[in-house]
Amino acid sequence: MPLSILQSPGPLLVELGPLAIRWYGLLIAVAVLLGLWVSSQLAKMRGLDPSVISDLLPLIVFSAVIGARLYYVLFEWQQYQINWLEAFQIWKGGIAIHGALLGGSIAVIAYSRWMKLSFWGLMDVLLPSVALGQAIGRWGNFFNSEAFGLPTSLPWKLFIPVANRPAAYLNESWFHPTFLYESIWDLGLFVLLILLFRQRRTNGEWLLPKGGISCVYALGYSLGRFWIEGLRLDPLCLWGSLGEANCLRMAQLVSLILAIAGAAGLAWLLTFKRSLPDPGRPIS
Repeated sequence: MPLSILQSPGPLLVELGPLAIRWYGLLIAVAVLLGLWVSSQLAKMRGLDPSVISDLLPLIVFSAVIGARLYYVLFEWQQYQINWLEAFQIWKGGIAIHGALLGGSIAVIAYSRWMKLSFWGLMDVLLPSVALGQAIGRWGNFFNSEAFGLPTSLPWKLFIPVANRPAAYLNESWFHPTFLYESIWDLGLFVLLILLFRQRRTNGEWLLPKGGISCVYALGYSLGRFWIEGLRLDPLCLWGSLGEANCLRMAQLVSLILAIAGAAGLAWLLTFKRSLPDPGRPIS
């Protein structure tokens, strides 16, 4: 299919009576399984029992889904306050990746404290898989004809059905495929993280102390998300309304904070050559 006619075949992969398998669900399942394998291999490289990853994975997935939904509902409460039961209907769409990252991080903090493991050590083996999962999962937006950007005439433009277009753009047909931009960015970030993860110094020490991979992820993902979010037509607004000039895009604000935190963490690691202190634990 030429990129000039990039068009989704629809959200459903298979429908057999009451049973419906959606592309988004399949992609998420593939991302989780690949992530389990990748993180298990990375855990072995750092001397961590791979069974820790398989034990932790269900908790991360559950917490990430809850966090992603709560985050979205919080900033779209006007949509749900009349019929709040719709907030539980996650199959109708409405999740946010920053909420998933927050929920997943809380799960890792709890697990690491319970098992007396290093939080940053766990995050370093998990976050490359998160980047890969995001690269795969973004294609779910393609099949759902969602999370697209401003109108464009570029050769890789994306066709959006009328039913999925914002009211202000009903006469437009072609839009920026922001899902594709972020998928490519996340895939590049995954490759970078893997390369850095494997690097050692001449004395045999790892190039980046514990927490270094996490800082690179926070910085790298946030830089990409910041500029891509500026193209999207469906941002979550901290204040203001969608389509208004005073809409403060929540994803851009969070991305800016995470990028600064990631850069500061890297500077600290490279300056003092020490691991980041784990949450709730003193600096050793």
